[in-house]
Amino acid sequence: MQGNESVEFTGRTVEEAVEKALAALGKTRDEVEITVLSEGSRGLLGIGAENARVAVRVLQPPATAEGPSAQVPPAEPAEDEKVIAAAKETLETILRLMGVKARVEVARNVELPGVDRVPFVLNVEGDEDLGILIGRRAETLSALQYLTRLIVGHKTKMWSDFAVDVQQYRVRRGRALQNLAHRMAERVQETHRAVALEAMPPAERRIVHLALRDHPHVVTQSIGEGENRKVMILPKE
Repeated sequence: MQGNESVEFTGRTVEEAVEKALAALGKTRDEVEITVLSEGSRGLLGIGAENARVAVRVLQPPATAEGPSAQVPPAEPAEDEKVIAAAKETLETILRLMGVKARVEVARNVELPGVDRVPFVLNVEGDEDLGILIGRRAETLSALQYLTRLIVGHKTKMWSDFAVDVQQYRVRRGRALQNLAHRMAERVQETHRAVALEAMPPAERRIVHLALRDHPHVVTQSIGEGENRKVMILPKE
């Protein structure tokens, strides 16, 4: 991929298509330009469903002057605050319409396991169990994040890159997957036999791949199709 060339990727959602693109290109979100070609459609009872499509172009690093004084200009603070305010208001409105009593807290510079650094995270907190907002295999949480980003994008006329979390689920789940990956890697190293983990969505598989990317004795690969796709940990030859 050279110059201004764009590559098209597809997925069930825009987020999934973007994740596929980043994994294939080995880039982070701030290293590429993403253009949403189609948001896709679920169709009616699965009939006529269409995948989301995105075009991804790798950005060229800006030329910098020699010397310690060369710096990249910071983003406009006012623009950042505008996006944050729109995102928080949007998510609060969605929760209210769902009848969920919860509050939205904004956290900046949070490192989410397996996720490229985002400007901010909207974390939903409440006095009650909010598992209904997470769902099976975090499908509801992913849909909530996608919907919030989509609405904010329409409001601000730009692709807004932020994460939505519920009671820090992404952090807890990410750390659990990292620990699992390292435990299974030790087993593979000791037994010299491959181990297949449970089926996971793309974001969770990426956490495992990244956790073991630099492991000296094992390698990882994804196997299976669709919802049954999983990570296999194998001994290095």
